[in-house]
This record gives sequence, structure tokens and C-alpha cells, in this order.
Amino acid sequence: MTIIGTWKLKSSVREDVATGERYNLTTLGEHPEGYLGYAEDGRMYGIMVAAERPRSSRREQAPTDDEALMLYRSMVAYAGTYTVEGNKVTHHVDISWNGAWAGGDQVRFFTLEGDTLTIKTERTKSPIDGREGVAILVWQRVR
Repeated sequence: MTIIGTWKLKSSVREDVATGERYNLTTLGEHPEGYLGYAEDGRMYGIMVAAERPRSSRREQAPTDDEALMLYRSMVAYAGTYTVEGNKVTHHVDISWNGAWAGGDQVRFFTLEGDTLTIKTERTKSPIDGREGVAILVWQRVR
């Protein structure tokens, strides 16, 4: 089995390192939606949005400043290349919804069981609640 392919997000939680408590990633809510793709040519993309993501009230015009802020805060998206070493995949970010990630790496650890890909982030301090933890994302292969 390989991680190459398209994956649909099934679940996303954050795990507190100190307590083991799992909780929703605050900005994406209880049931985020998303896709992750790994191509044979070494390119990748990922996008996740809150299921209850706000919609702009102005279909034919740019969103208002308040709407744009809500839209930005209800998503994560980036693309680039990737390398795999054992159970570690490193995303080399070319472009991102968060400009600070562009030109950097996002390291992930994965397990693959059939058509289920589980990805854990590196241990980080949450900018939202300040707790040390890892994000755990479960993806289903799209067929």
C-alpha cells in the first residue's frame, strides 16, 4: 500500500500530550471536510474547511472584510512537494493559506491500514489554547 492517491477527511482531533484528552480542532469544528492528495510526481495538496463554514452573502462580489476574516479562519490549505522516509512524510510547502508556512516544511507521521490513512502532526503548542499536543487526522482513500 502507498499513500499516493486522493484522501477524504473522516475525522480531525487534537490530543493533549499531558492528559491524553482528545478534542476538536477549535477553528474547524466537529465535522471538518477536506481532501489530501499525493501524486506520483512528488507533489501534494491539502485543504480542510469547517463543515459549518460561513458563506459570503455576496455571490457576485468579493466578501466583506468580516466575511473574509471568517472564511480565512475556517480553513487550512497548502500545496507543495513531499518526501517519505519510513512512516514520516514531510510536506515541503510552496504555497499556503498562511503565508508563514510557505517555504517551510510540515512534518507528519502516518499509519496506513487498508484504505485508511491516519496522520499525526509533530508535537506543538496550540496557538489557540496554549496546550502541548498533536493533531490526529483520519483520511479515507477516494476510489
